[in-house]
Amino acid sequence: MLSLINPISTVEFLQKTQWVIDPVGYMESAAKEYPDIFTARIIGFNSSIVFVNEPQAIQQILTNDRKQFSAPGELNGILRPMVGDYSVFTLEGDRHKKRRQLVMPAFHGSRMQNYGQVIFDLTTKAMNSLTPQQPFIAREVMQDISLQIILQTVFGLYDGDRCQQLKRLLTEMTSLFTSPLSSSLLFLPSLQKDLGTWSPWGKFLRQMEAIDQLIYAEIAEHRAQQDPDRTDILSMLISAIDEEGKSMTDVELRDELLALLLAGHETTATAMSWALYWIHRLPEVKEKLLQELQSISDRHDWMSIFKLPYLTAVCNETLRIHPVAMLTFPRMVEEPVELLGHKLDPHTIVLGCIYLLHHREDLYPQANQFQPERFLDRQFSPYEFMPFGGGVRRCVGEALAQFEMKIVLATILTNYNLDLSDRHKVKPQRRGVTLAPAGGIKMVINSI
Repeated sequence: MLSLINPISTVEFLQKTQWVIDPVGYMESAAKEYPDIFTARIIGFNSSIVFVNEPQAIQQILTNDRKQFSAPGELNGILRPMVGDYSVFTLEGDRHKKRRQLVMPAFHGSRMQNYGQVIFDLTTKAMNSLTPQQPFIAREVMQDISLQIILQTVFGLYDGDRCQQLKRLLTEMTSLFTSPLSSSLLFLPSLQKDLGTWSPWGKFLRQMEAIDQLIYAEIAEHRAQQDPDRTDILSMLISAIDEEGKSMTDVELRDELLALLLAGHETTATAMSWALYWIHRLPEVKEKLLQELQSISDRHDWMSIFKLPYLTAVCNETLRIHPVAMLTFPRMVEEPVELLGHKLDPHTIVLGCIYLLHHREDLYPQANQFQPERFLDRQFSPYEFMPFGGGVRRCVGEALAQFEMKIVLATILTNYNLDLSDRHKVKPQRRGVTLAPAGGIKMVINSI
């Protein structure tokens, strides 16, 4: 095995603490000593973990024939309290493959065009509710937009009591993990104790119970009123049948829907917030975007907007410099294997480190600078640029996330005049298992 970053037991505790409190600093300091691969002890795993950020090694991990590396769902247990045992996050093997085949059609093809008007309308509604000259937190507004989009695309919920209750409960539940300290609840099972409504975990469990009641009610209503013309994802999943002729149970639907709801709005909201930050921090980027958007004669031609090269480059550079997911889903060594000259034993857990990969100077010169042009000048491989992960556990909602991000940004830039209300540099910090902008990015709308 490789050497630990700090193989002293007392320092091991400090490693685990730093991983929760300052994951970026943790990864960057480790990479200075071990640039491509290193072993570490982090909270959430009972054994040493191998971090890898060299592209060819990541490709070897993610594209093997399952003899060298597997992707067991049990290693994603940190997400189980939220998404259960039957979502794409926690299933494995053939069951995972079949579930992906059921879910993937919801995020491709003509459905994207159908979502365009929904995204535009919800963005406009949220932005029109802001008060000119009054500062707001960009991430809060982006989360409101993204949550409404995912509720409409997943459930077909446009308004009403159930929609409002789900919005409130999901927002309250995710807000429990907004800081590194509160995020430790997910990493430390010893803290996951129900000590009543006043305790953090007790509050979380009661919020999940309330969310479950609403989701099961929505499933029952969809089953009772099946309509072949409905385009929401829940209707599609209810009618979907696998190759054995089986449909999904209510519990399976619940787990999958929660996975889509949580992963589908939290991550996208963070990415859009970072994009707004860089666009308004760098005037030349904003000017180039506005010029490109003016080339679209029909402002509701969503697919033309989606294909704009500079807008795409800005979104890609945002996801590069600030990947929301720091790591790939874990892989386990199945047989003795050599990786970058190091021998790994069976049962070793390996993680592709997306954050360090995206900050490699040999791939991205001046990696800490926001330069969208790098994506116009070069085509990066799926193992050099991988904001949505890779292999069998690549994000199923990637297409919708990219589409949503571009339409929201285009709508805001075309119709509203924003500015940063705080010019200080914003740093990423842990938000649950992801990275988000510290403070949420303070902005002001100058005019509507």
